[in-house]
Amino acid sequence: MNKLIIGGMAMACAIMANAAELSAREKAVVDIGAGTARGEQDKLGASFKAGFDAGLTLNEAKELVGQLYAYCGFPRALNAAATLMKVADEVKPAEGRAADLPRGSLGGKALEIGTANQTQLCGGPVKGALFDFHPQLDEYLKTHLFGDIFARNNLDWRTREIVTIAALAARPETAPQMKAHIAIGKLNGITDAQAEAILRRVQRPCDPENLPADWSPIPVGEPNTAYARYFIGNSYLYKLTLDQVPAFGVTFEPGCRNNWHIHHAKTGGGQMLIVTAGEGYYQEWGKPARRLRKGDTVNIPANVKHWHGAAPDGWFQHIALEVPGTETSNEWCEPVDDAAYAEATK
Repeated sequence: MNKLIIGGMAMACAIMANAAELSAREKAVVDIGAGTARGEQDKLGASFKAGFDAGLTLNEAKELVGQLYAYCGFPRALNAAATLMKVADEVKPAEGRAADLPRGSLGGKALEIGTANQTQLCGGPVKGALFDFHPQLDEYLKTHLFGDIFARNNLDWRTREIVTIAALAARPETAPQMKAHIAIGKLNGITDAQAEAILRRVQRPCDPENLPADWSPIPVGEPNTAYARYFIGNSYLYKLTLDQVPAFGVTFEPGCRNNWHIHHAKTGGGQMLIVTAGEGYYQEWGKPARRLRKGDTVNIPANVKHWHGAAPDGWFQHIALEVPGTETSNEWCEPVDDAAYAEATK
C-alpha cells in the first residue's frame, strides 16, 4: 500500500514549482479543464493540440479526461474523450507511459488507500457534517476518487489539481469546491501566483474586451479577491470614488451572487444600488426576489438582511453607494446556495 500512496505523491513533491507563472504545458492543462467543464469542443481540440506541442503525452491527456469525469460528469468527459480521439488521430502525439495500476488492482484496499491519499492531499483527515449526513458520497470519494483515480501514477497530484481547479473555476455553481481545491493545490506544489494565474486564464471571458463595447460606461475593474470568500462565482470591482459618498462599480459573471449580508448602523447607513448593465436580482430576507434591469435603483435600509447578484444567464453590473451613518459595520452571513438561488431566479 505504501508504494501506491507514495507513487501518487512523490511526483507532486518532486515538482514543487518556483516559477511565478504557468508553463506552456500547464496553460494547456488549464484550458483542457475549462474547455471540458464548459463543453466547448472547438476550443478543447485546440487546447489538446497546444498541450501536445508543449510535451503532453496522449496517456497524460487521457488521464486528464479521466480525472475530469469525477468533477464534470460522464457526459462532458465522454465528449472530451471523443474530441481527444479526433485530435490524436490527426496529430499522432507521443503515447507516453500508461498508469501501472490497472482497474481492480487495488482489490479490497481501495478504501484504506483512498483514505490515506485523501489525508495526504488535504493535509489531514477530511471530516464534516455533510459526510456524516451522506456517508455514501464520503465512501465514493475515498474508494473511487482518491483510492482509484488519484492512485493512478502517470500524472502527478499537482497536475491533477491544476486541471481540477480550472474545471471548477469554469462554472459558477462549483465555486465552493474550486476554493477547496485551491487550498489542496497549494499543499501540493501550486503557488499563490500560479493559482491566481489559473483563475485569470479561466476567467478571461470576464475581461472588458469580451463584453460589448456599449455594455456599460463603468469599467469591469479588477477581480474582487478581497471579498471572494463572500461570493459564489466571480465578481469584479471598480473604484469610482471614496470622497463624500464611497461608490464602486461591481460586475458579476452569470450566476454570481454575494452571500446574505447586513449593513448595520445605529443611525443612517445602508446602501443604494444603481443598475448600469445586464440583469440581476435583489432579495431581502423573507421576501421574494426582485428582478433588476439597467436603470433600476435599489434602496437597502440599514440592518436588513439581503443579497444581490447576476441572473443565471447573463452578466450584471451595478454601482454600490455606501450611505453614511453612525456605528456602521457589515455582517456577512450564509451563502445563497444553489437551491435558494434557483428558487429566487425562476
